Amino acid sequence: MLTHRLRIVAIASAALALSGCYVMQAASGQAEVIRRSEPIPHVLADPSTPAKTKARLQLVEAARAFAIDELALHDGKSYRKYADMGRPYVVHNVVATPEFSVDPRRWCFPVTGCIAYRGYFNEASARSYGRKLSMRGDDVSVEGVPTYSTLGHLPDPVFGSMLGWRDTRLVGTIFHELAHERLYFAGDSAVNEAFASVVEDEGIRRWLLHQGRAGEIGAHEAAVARQKDFAALLRDARGRLAQLYASGAPPDTMRIEKQREFGRLEFRYEQLRARWGGYAGYDGWFARLLNNAHLAAVATYEDCVPGLWHKLQAAGSLTAFYATVESTRGLDVQARHAQLCGASLGTAR
Repeated sequence: MLTHRLRIVAIASAALALSGCYVMQAASGQAEVIRRSEPIPHVLADPSTPAKTKARLQLVEAARAFAIDELALHDGKSYRKYADMGRPYVVHNVVATPEFSVDPRRWCFPVTGCIAYRGYFNEASARSYGRKLSMRGDDVSVEGVPTYSTLGHLPDPVFGSMLGWRDTRLVGTIFHELAHERLYFAGDSAVNEAFASVVEDEGIRRWLLHQGRAGEIGAHEAAVARQKDFAALLRDARGRLAQLYASGAPPDTMRIEKQREFGRLEFRYEQLRARWGGYAGYDGWFARLLNNAHLAAVATYEDCVPGLWHKLQAAGSLTAFYATVESTRGLDVQARHAQLCGASLGTAR
């Protein structure tokens, strides 16, 4: 308990040094996460812990051990604790774009640098800030986030909001976030996310084999293929809108064409859904009035995945693959993309 209090004081002091209500709410929210975090063994030993919760936390412990022993990932402080925040989303992220842009606005802070969203632990605060941006004329998205990572800087817990996920999503999230702790390039989201995604997918495949659940690999690969199809659909729409906004057309014309592009996106999704045999897992994404901000987070993460899969296959082992990717640390973003992704993708956002 004393250690928790010292951490809370340190976080609050840093926030005061930065000043500002936004940073203060972030510090307060993180302090609440730390206060609610309990070591998983303590939760498992507590007779009042529901049997279902114990079973899911045992799965977390097994997945974490597998990540370290079989995937050679970082054995740090993350996922050793459990935090039930009593809500489905830990934070809500606010993303905003100008009316005629698919590039997100960025907010800069002394410690974190410039980021393309603002995260709020309180949903009402997030929606209030989103309304202010909308009144200014921005396109705005406010999205709930069930978990987040501090890249090992703090002891990230398993959140209660994660325990209801299917096994592969829960286990894969642990592999993905620990992959970020294993290797991370500042300012290169494309490689960071592609690397973590490759480790996640390869980790799930190996984990299913290890668990004697090889029969589930096909279903997992089908889910990954759908995710890639959906991401490609959104990237295409984002690209079309970017061309529209760069066309120099009058504002009224762009507004009309903008709505047509979102209508086209929904039509193409219905076609994709039919190709999937009626799979409706992404229907919720369209159950709202779409705008630029909903597409702003769609980056070129998938573009690096094929090249990194090739590097993994050529390396012959995960540790050799990690070394191959790590060897590009001294390169600039374009040179790294040329070496790992197979082509120069430009500056990562």
